[in-house]
Amino acid sequence: MNRKHFLSGLFGLGASLPWWPVRAAGQAAHTEAHWPQAAPPLQPALAAGPIPPYLKPGDLIGITCPAGYISRVDIMPAVQLMQQWGFRIRMGKTVDARDYSFGGTDPLRCADLQAMLDDPDIKAIMCARGGYGAARIVDGLDFTKFRRRPKWVIGFSDITVLHCHISRHFSIATLHSKMCNSFPDDFRKAEPIVQETIESIRQALTGQRMHYSADADANNRNGTASGVLTGGNLSMIQSVMATDSEIDTQGKILFLEEVGEYLYSLDRMFNNLQRARKLDNLAGLVIGGFNRLKSDDPGEEFGRTVYDIVMEKVKDKHYPVCFNFPVGHQKNNFALKCGVMHRLQVSPTGVLLDEIE
Repeated sequence: MNRKHFLSGLFGLGASLPWWPVRAAGQAAHTEAHWPQAAPPLQPALAAGPIPPYLKPGDLIGITCPAGYISRVDIMPAVQLMQQWGFRIRMGKTVDARDYSFGGTDPLRCADLQAMLDDPDIKAIMCARGGYGAARIVDGLDFTKFRRRPKWVIGFSDITVLHCHISRHFSIATLHSKMCNSFPDDFRKAEPIVQETIESIRQALTGQRMHYSADADANNRNGTASGVLTGGNLSMIQSVMATDSEIDTQGKILFLEEVGEYLYSLDRMFNNLQRARKLDNLAGLVIGGFNRLKSDDPGEEFGRTVYDIVMEKVKDKHYPVCFNFPVGHQKNNFALKCGVMHRLQVSPTGVLLDEIE
C-alpha cells in the first residue's frame, strides 16, 4: 500500500512499532474471583448489540493492566494527552505493579479490572498494554454491572481475549486500538501516522462515525458486504477456541492481525479457524498487518506466503477478502469499533470500510 484515507485526512504507511517495554517492579494484592457458569450456545449475530455511551468532556477513563507490566512513567504521555482531550484519568492499582512479566498477580489484575467494570463513574477502560495475561483472569470477572451500564473497553493484541468474551456473551461494542504504551512521548513531534492513529481513539470514543480506506491489492477478492465487525489478534482468537470466550464469527466481518510468528504457525492457526468453521459464514474477511514474521529454518522452508495461507483456507467461499488493512502491531493501527455494523467494499480501485450505525 502507498497511501490511505482515514476520515477526512490522508496518512502514509509507517514501520512497525517496537515490542512492549518492561522496566521496574511494583506491588501485589489478592481478591476473591467470581467464576461464571457454562457459556450459552453461540447464535448468529447479524445485528449490532448495545453501544456504550460515547464520551464527553469531563468523563472519567480508567487505566488498568490486565496483561503485561508497565510503569507509571511510561503511561504518562497517554495520561497527559487524554487529559488534553478533556477527560479525567484514574490509574488502577496495577499500574506500576509487577509479577514478573505481568502487571501484578492474577488476583490483583482481576480485582483492578473488576473495580473499573463496576464503577459507574468510569466511562471507558483503557488497557495500558498487551503482552500476555488477560486469559488468566477473564473467568474470574463478573460482568453483571458492566452489562447494566456498558462502557468502552479499549485495547488490542492480548486484549483480544476481552473483546471476544464481551462480544460472545453480551454483544456490547468495544474498541480495538492502540494502548498507553503506543502513545508518543511528544505528540506534537510525532510522525503524522502516529498522530492520526492516536487521534482515531478520541474520534471513536466521542462518537464520530469511522471511515477507512486502503489501497487495492492484487490478492484481494472483490465484493461488498455488511455485518458486525469483530476480530483481533489471530493467536489470541485461536487460544480461546472451545472456551467460554470463543469468538462468534457468524455473519460478521472478521479482521485479523499478527506479529512475530513463523509462516507454518500462521498456517496452523488459520487451519484451526477453518476446522472450527469460523471462516465458513463470514460476511467478509479483513487481513491487517502480519509483521516481523520469523524466517524459516534452512531446509525447513514452508513455501507459502501469508496470501497463500489465507486464500487456501477461503478458496471455496464467496465473501470479499482484503489484505494489508491498517490494523495490527504497526504504526498504522487505527481504532476499530468491534460489535458495530460496518460495510466492507473491496474493488479493483481499493478498499473501503465504513461504520454504518
